[in-house]
Amino acid sequence: MDVMTLTVPLAALLGLGTAFGVVLVTVGLSGRDNGPANLEAGSWLSRFTSARGPVDRRRVALCLAVGLLAAVLTRWPVAAALAVVGAWVLPDIIGPDRDHARRVAKIEAIATWTEALRDNLSGAAGLEQAITASAIESPEPIRDEVTRLATRLQRSWRLPAALRAFAAELADPTADLVVAGLLMAARGSAGQLGEVLGELAASARAKVASRQRVAAGRKRNRTSARVIVGATLAMAGVLTLLNRGYLKPFDSAFGQLVLLAAGGCFACAFAWLGRLMRDRDASRILVGVASTTDAEAVVRS
Repeated sequence: MDVMTLTVPLAALLGLGTAFGVVLVTVGLSGRDNGPANLEAGSWLSRFTSARGPVDRRRVALCLAVGLLAAVLTRWPVAAALAVVGAWVLPDIIGPDRDHARRVAKIEAIATWTEALRDNLSGAAGLEQAITASAIESPEPIRDEVTRLATRLQRSWRLPAALRAFAAELADPTADLVVAGLLMAARGSAGQLGEVLGELAASARAKVASRQRVAAGRKRNRTSARVIVGATLAMAGVLTLLNRGYLKPFDSAFGQLVLLAAGGCFACAFAWLGRLMRDRDASRILVGVASTTDAEAVVRS
């Protein structure tokens, strides 16, 4: 009977590992193609992997190692699966909010660049010259994008097309507002461009201050999540190592279903918590500009 109890979970675990390995191989062989036409014509798997971006192999290996450790300690296939999912998801919820820091740094860089562009307008021969001059000391988070914008102008791109490509690369609502003002100036409405850029820079800095206040409130949620996760893992570890008999009911198939249901409850709770802590940016006003950029990138005569 003990052999059967051990064999069933082990077989389930091996099946789970095989399925997960097939998924990883499929993702690795699917490749990535950023072309819009290929994404539309490709399979759902290629579209999914392209949208998710490249797979972090070290993170995948770490998650598999955590799942294997859980399988060895508990001999429960459900525990192994939950450990893999938890190792993949929990760092984004209870770890440092690096995405928020990147967003704030990007908005601050846009504000700084906008102010520099405003200051350059007074001594430049025109808007294009001011943009080219601003690329020399542009802030680090957007330096590559500003440099490409200046390079396009030096290669005789039309100003509206170069600005739309710049907005598509930044993909930020604050940048869209600045680019919209520059597009209006490029069409001949540059009478008060300096004042407009100053107001946009002030608005961007106010947005940064608001995000910082929101981040301070979210730290309490992350601390609560860390306490819950730490207490749960500590209790499970102590019971597994010191009082295995207390967890014996989970060795049965019904016990595995109960464990799966408990894990599902935790997953729903953390998904809800992650949604509460997710940034909600305003909608972009220049969405889809990349599709019109190539058609308008005509060399000036």
